[in-house]
Amino acid sequence: MSDSVLVAYATRSGSTQEVAETVAATLREAGLHVDCQPLRSTRSLAGYRMVVLGAPLYMFKWHKDAFAFLSRHRSALEKLPIAAFALGPFNDVEKEWEDVRALFDKELAKVPWFAPAARRVFGGKFDPTKLRFPMNMIPALKKMPASDIRNWDDVRSWARSLAKTSLAK
Repeated sequence: MSDSVLVAYATRSGSTQEVAETVAATLREAGLHVDCQPLRSTRSLAGYRMVVLGAPLYMFKWHKDAFAFLSRHRSALEKLPIAAFALGPFNDVEKEWEDVRALFDKELAKVPWFAPAARRVFGGKFDPTKLRFPMNMIPALKKMPASDIRNWDDVRSWARSLAKTSLAK
Protein backbone atom coordinates (compact mmCIF):
# COMPACT_ATOMS: atom_id res chain seq x y z
CA MET A 1 0.00 0.00 0.00
CA SER A 2 1.16 3.51 -0.73
CA ASP A 3 2.36 5.99 1.83
CA SER A 4 -0.04 8.63 0.54
CA VAL A 5 -3.00 10.13 2.32
CA LEU A 6 -5.70 12.02 0.46
CA VAL A 7 -7.32 15.02 2.09
CA ALA A 8 -10.31 15.83 -0.11
CA TYR A 9 -12.75 18.64 0.52
CA ALA A 10 -15.78 20.51 -0.71
CA THR A 11 -16.18 24.21 -0.03
CA ARG A 12 -18.51 27.06 -0.89
CA SER A 13 -16.50 30.08 0.19
CA GLY A 14 -13.06 28.66 0.90
CA SER A 15 -13.20 28.10 4.66
CA THR A 16 -13.40 24.29 4.44
CA GLN A 17 -10.49 24.35 2.00
CA GLU A 18 -8.45 26.27 4.58
CA VAL A 19 -9.24 23.62 7.20
CA ALA A 20 -8.40 20.81 4.76
CA GLU A 21 -5.08 22.48 3.92
CA THR A 22 -4.27 22.78 7.64
CA VAL A 23 -5.09 19.08 8.15
CA ALA A 24 -2.88 18.20 5.18
CA ALA A 25 0.01 20.37 6.41
CA THR A 26 -0.20 18.83 9.88
CA LEU A 27 -0.17 15.30 8.44
CA ARG A 28 2.88 16.25 6.36
CA GLU A 29 4.61 17.54 9.50
CA ALA A 30 4.02 14.05 10.96
CA GLY A 31 5.96 12.57 8.05
CA LEU A 32 3.13 11.49 5.77
CA HIS A 33 2.89 12.15 2.06
CA VAL A 34 -0.38 14.02 1.53
CA ASP A 35 -2.37 15.15 -1.46
CA CYS A 36 -4.98 17.82 -0.80
CA GLN A 37 -7.60 18.49 -3.45
CA PRO A 38 -11.27 19.24 -4.06
CA LEU A 39 -13.65 16.28 -3.98
CA ARG A 40 -14.75 17.09 -7.52
CA SER A 41 -11.15 16.79 -8.78
CA THR A 42 -10.56 13.34 -7.30
CA ARG A 43 -10.70 10.81 -10.12
CA SER A 44 -9.21 7.77 -8.38
CA LEU A 45 -8.26 6.60 -4.90
CA ALA A 46 -5.61 4.20 -6.18
CA GLY A 47 -2.39 4.61 -4.25
CA TYR A 48 -3.90 6.08 -1.10
CA ARG A 49 -3.77 4.32 2.23
CA MET A 50 -6.19 6.68 3.95
CA VAL A 51 -8.74 9.33 2.99
CA VAL A 52 -9.72 12.37 5.02
CA LEU A 53 -12.98 13.79 3.71
CA GLY A 54 -14.16 17.28 4.66
CA ALA A 55 -17.19 19.32 3.70
CA PRO A 56 -19.33 22.03 5.27
CA LEU A 57 -22.79 21.60 6.67
CA TYR A 58 -24.79 24.18 4.80
CA MET A 59 -28.50 24.85 5.21
CA PHE A 60 -28.88 21.67 7.33
CA LYS A 61 -27.19 19.45 4.72
CA TRP A 62 -23.69 18.10 4.23
CA HIS A 63 -22.29 19.51 0.99
CA LYS A 64 -23.61 17.62 -2.05
CA ASP A 65 -20.09 17.07 -3.36
CA ALA A 66 -19.40 14.85 -0.34
CA PHE A 67 -22.29 12.55 -1.21
CA ALA A 68 -21.31 12.49 -4.90
CA PHE A 69 -17.75 11.57 -3.89
CA LEU A 70 -19.01 8.74 -1.68
CA SER A 71 -21.16 7.39 -4.47
CA ARG A 72 -18.45 7.70 -7.12
CA HIS A 73 -15.73 6.04 -5.00
CA ARG A 74 -17.75 3.60 -2.91
CA SER A 75 -15.87 0.43 -3.84
CA ALA A 76 -12.47 1.99 -3.06
CA LEU A 77 -13.68 3.69 0.11
CA GLU A 78 -15.03 0.43 1.50
CA LYS A 79 -11.42 -0.85 1.57
CA LEU A 80 -9.72 2.22 3.06
CA PRO A 81 -9.63 3.81 6.48
CA ILE A 82 -11.58 7.04 6.37
CA ALA A 83 -11.77 10.13 8.56
CA ALA A 84 -14.44 12.77 7.99
CA PHE A 85 -14.99 16.29 9.17
CA ALA A 86 -17.58 18.97 8.74
CA LEU A 87 -17.64 22.68 9.42
CA GLY A 88 -20.73 23.78 11.20
CA PRO A 89 -21.66 26.25 13.89
CA PHE A 90 -21.03 29.94 13.45
CA ASN A 91 -21.42 30.75 17.15
CA ASP A 92 -19.50 29.15 19.98
CA VAL A 93 -22.63 28.13 21.88
CA GLU A 94 -22.92 24.58 23.25
CA LYS A 95 -26.46 24.10 21.93
CA GLU A 96 -25.31 24.95 18.39
CA TRP A 97 -22.42 22.49 18.71
CA GLU A 98 -24.79 19.76 19.87
CA ASP A 99 -27.22 20.48 17.05
CA VAL A 100 -24.51 20.45 14.41
CA ARG A 101 -22.98 17.21 15.72
CA ALA A 102 -26.43 15.59 15.61
CA LEU A 103 -26.97 16.95 12.10
CA PHE A 104 -23.62 15.56 10.94
CA ASP A 105 -24.51 12.15 12.38
CA LYS A 106 -27.89 12.31 10.59
CA GLU A 107 -26.24 13.21 7.28
CA LEU A 108 -23.68 10.40 7.60
CA ALA A 109 -26.49 7.95 8.41
CA LYS A 110 -27.87 8.58 4.90
CA VAL A 111 -24.98 6.44 3.67
CA PRO A 112 -25.17 3.32 5.87
CA TRP A 113 -22.07 1.67 4.41
CA PHE A 114 -19.95 4.74 5.17
CA ALA A 115 -18.61 4.58 8.71
CA PRO A 116 -15.59 6.83 9.17
CA ALA A 117 -13.22 5.58 11.86
CA ALA A 118 -12.73 9.19 12.98
CA ARG A 119 -15.04 12.13 12.60
CA ARG A 120 -15.05 15.69 13.83
CA VAL A 121 -17.10 18.86 13.63
CA PHE A 122 -15.14 22.10 13.56
CA GLY A 123 -16.45 25.59 13.99
CA GLY A 124 -17.43 27.39 10.85
CA LYS A 125 -16.93 30.74 9.26
CA PHE A 126 -19.70 33.01 8.06
CA ASP A 127 -19.24 36.11 5.94
CA PRO A 128 -22.50 37.72 4.81
CA THR A 129 -20.63 39.57 2.05
CA LYS A 130 -19.90 36.21 0.35
CA LEU A 131 -23.51 35.04 0.16
CA ARG A 132 -24.56 33.95 -3.32
CA PHE A 133 -27.97 33.76 -4.92
CA PRO A 134 -30.49 32.82 -3.60
CA MET A 135 -29.06 33.17 -0.06
CA ASN A 136 -28.11 36.79 -0.69
CA MET A 137 -31.82 37.53 -1.12
CA ILE A 138 -32.63 36.56 2.49
CA PRO A 139 -32.55 39.74 4.60
CA ALA A 140 -31.98 37.89 7.89
CA LEU A 141 -28.83 36.23 6.54
CA LYS A 142 -27.47 39.48 5.19
CA LYS A 143 -27.92 41.07 8.64
CA MET A 144 -26.06 38.30 10.49
CA PRO A 145 -22.66 39.36 11.78
CA ALA A 146 -19.54 37.84 10.31
CA SER A 147 -17.97 35.14 12.45
CA ASP A 148 -15.11 32.69 12.37
CA ILE A 149 -14.95 30.13 15.17
CA ARG A 150 -12.56 27.72 13.49
CA ASN A 151 -10.15 26.60 16.19
CA TRP A 152 -6.85 25.99 14.44
CA ASP A 153 -5.29 24.31 17.48
CA ASP A 154 -8.19 21.83 17.50
CA VAL A 155 -7.82 21.20 13.75
CA ARG A 156 -4.09 20.51 14.12
CA SER A 157 -4.62 18.35 17.20
CA TRP A 158 -7.19 16.21 15.38
CA ALA A 159 -4.88 15.83 12.38
CA ARG A 160 -1.97 14.84 14.65
CA SER A 161 -4.21 12.24 16.29
CA LEU A 162 -5.02 10.81 12.83
CA ALA A 163 -1.31 10.57 12.02
CA LYS A 164 -0.65 8.66 15.26
CA THR A 165 -3.43 6.11 14.80
CA SER A 166 -3.46 2.93 12.80
CA LEU A 167 -5.57 4.81 10.24
CA ALA A 168 -2.46 6.35 8.76
CA LYS A 169 -0.09 3.42 9.25
